[in-house]
Amino acid sequence: MNTAATTTTARMKNPALVLPDAMKGIQSIYGAMYQGGVPPQILELVHLRASQINGCSACVFAGVAGAKKHGESDERLHSVAAWREAPFFTDEERAALALTEAATRIADRSGKAVPDEVWNDAADHFNEEQLSAIILMISLTNFFNRINTTIEEPAGTTW
Repeated sequence: MNTAATTTTARMKNPALVLPDAMKGIQSIYGAMYQGGVPPQILELVHLRASQINGCSACVFAGVAGAKKHGESDERLHSVAAWREAPFFTDEERAALALTEAATRIADRSGKAVPDEVWNDAADHFNEEQLSAIILMISLTNFFNRINTTIEEPAGTTW
């Protein structure tokens, strides 16, 4: 039985909304990222996987909603956490998800944060512009995961 308290309101407003100039910059990065030539479905899978790793319920909720808007199936969304074992993902998607996990779990390994094998596989599937978009999605997702878990942003919150 889960005895943890369930939060229905955040501790405070999202800092990116408290400091309006922050949101302007973030929106510019998102705009550039979605123009990087990566199919939006892949960017949404990247967002969802990083959010799952970080335990950010608000971002997992938003990630599922965003992925569905881009045509993702329930079958694939239910399998993102087990993407290595699931038969539903392309080699390109697997490369992006492996990069996501490595870049999100940087403290979980010794040596290089992103092993050469993971990087080389991603670079075989994506050009420099596309890799930039994926790396920015990973980074922004981790950024918001940390904000949302710190302020206890509840799932389903809309700004």
